[in-house]
Amino acid sequence: MGVRKKLRAQQLKEEKKQLVVAKLTGCPTSPRKMRLVADLIRGVGVERALQILKFNAKEASINLEKLLLSAIANWQAKNEGSSIEDAELFVKEIFVDSAGMLKRLRPAPQGRAHRIRKRSNHVTLVLGNKIVESK
Repeated sequence: MGVRKKLRAQQLKEEKKQLVVAKLTGCPTSPRKMRLVADLIRGVGVERALQILKFNAKEASINLEKLLLSAIANWQAKNEGSSIEDAELFVKEIFVDSAGMLKRLRPAPQGRAHRIRKRSNHVTLVLGNKIVESK
């Protein structure tokens, strides 16, 4: 392996160390409702995002708050010596994808039935480090 290739591999490894991913799969909330809350915290610092989620009235914010705390714990596991305050973590990416749908039937007049689609979603949250982003 060449020297440049090795240096580039180490550089990519360091950059990857600063990125942390947390995923929430199969959450029984419709993706549209979850996206409303996810848009509030995209690009925001971690402390501010936790405050936004804590005081938001929507039920989706409870699940996103747990996911954000999980991502912070993942970051701490990766960077044991560092403190969160010095790292200046922020929500780099957050996206909501639709998951499987439960299809149910609701009785309707005159012997008919209407299909009810109970949607669920997958949320992926990526935390970034402002110090690394500025370089």
